[in-house]
Amino acid sequence: MKITSEIFQIGGSGFTSSEDAAVYLICVKGCVAVVDAGCGRAADKLLKNMENAEIEAQRFQYLLLTHCHYDHTGGAEALRKRLDLRIVAHEKDAVFLETGDSTVTGASWYGARLNPFQVDLKLHKTRTELLLADRAITAVHVPGHSPGSVVFLMESDGKKVLFGQDVHGPIHTDLLSDPAAYQASLKKIRDLDADILCEGHYGIFHGKDRVREFIESFMKS
Repeated sequence: MKITSEIFQIGGSGFTSSEDAAVYLICVKGCVAVVDAGCGRAADKLLKNMENAEIEAQRFQYLLLTHCHYDHTGGAEALRKRLDLRIVAHEKDAVFLETGDSTVTGASWYGARLNPFQVDLKLHKTRTELLLADRAITAVHVPGHSPGSVVFLMESDGKKVLFGQDVHGPIHTDLLSDPAAYQASLKKIRDLDADILCEGHYGIFHGKDRVREFIESFMKS
């Protein structure tokens, strides 16, 4: 599904496996980044959807992981092997991916075990700018849902597009969630003032008012 001329949804419920969080593809001047990887149980379908997007991919560059949870990361290693992508995640979540922690990553919630894998680029700052061709993608650390949750922000077709995969939470002790940090991060995400929000489970929101309304629905007054 096309979101802008450069951004597509290629995975998630209705696209790959019902257990997958949304997976998005970004293609700028032939350079490709993928946002999240699903559980990995429908990798062939994910790659087929990528082909159907009819992009002119010249270089697969990044797999941008918004956080460590299994429905976003279980398919990461398979995508790296098949597309030669560099896996990017925040260092506070990378530790759980590299040790294969099936509790903190929520893999056990799916009756699965997370096989450990290496994170190629560990984010550690509050904001980090990555380049895809000549386009900046800004990673913003938004802890709460997980210790190393990140949103990614970029401009496309004159719109500010936000990949905020689990804006909705949930907050759970197994996931090392921090309710106070989550509320503070919701305010930070809202104040990014995005035109389009690509969420992990609730779909895509167009228009600043709809984006703000959705984010604020999870904020405590």
